[in-house]
Amino acid sequence: MHNFQNLKIWQKAMDVAEETYLISSEFPKEEKYGLISQIRRSAVSIPSNIAEGAGRNTDGEFKNFLGIASGSSNELLTQLILSHRLNLIAEEKITTLLKDLIEVQKMNYTLIKKFTK
Repeated sequence: MHNFQNLKIWQKAMDVAEETYLISSEFPKEEKYGLISQIRRSAVSIPSNIAEGAGRNTDGEFKNFLGIASGSSNELLTQLILSHRLNLIAEEKITTLLKDLIEVQKMNYTLIKKFTK
């Protein structure tokens, strides 16, 4: 069992989730039950699954939840790119968020590989 709050990946994923909430609050109100809801669920899922996996009893279980977090990060990346393509958000508004999200993905991949040995 790991203390998830000490994990750098969890801390960075929390930053991504927080920034996602702030950015999505600028979306048009008609997206409240569309992209806003979906984006926020994906963003929250990343640190949530890292935390849940860290609380499990085995590294294999942790690895499984990291895999779910990986899927959620790809989902969020897709939704952010789509939001930009639909002109819901300007590129300069999401550049840092995308960079941070990709960093979380790399950290997650590295951690998964650690448990694969």
